[in-house]
Amino acid sequence: MLEAIQDRRVRDKIRDRIDGIAEEPEKQGKPLTGELTGYRSLRAVGQRYRIIYRIEEGKVLVLVMDLGIRKEGSGKDIYMLAQKLLRLRLL
Repeated sequence: MLEAIQDRRVRDKIRDRIDGIAEEPEKQGKPLTGELTGYRSLRAVGQRYRIIYRIEEGKVLVLVMDLGIRKEGSGKDIYMLAQKLLRLRLL
């Protein structure tokens, strides 16, 4: 996922945010609802990108489901893409 982002500075900022999730994952981001219940969303890079992740209980393991740009109303919106991946059982 990160490799798809061409700007190295953006990739580094997102990687830093992902690394920060592992320290206190349940205190990071916000819980999602609807089809994405059980996942959390964390803003990154000037609040433009969203990191969608799930916490595995009993382990220090954060599974990053997807990351991308929030484009409300667009078919490329990160939340719409994440819901589609779940519906297709690709995650």
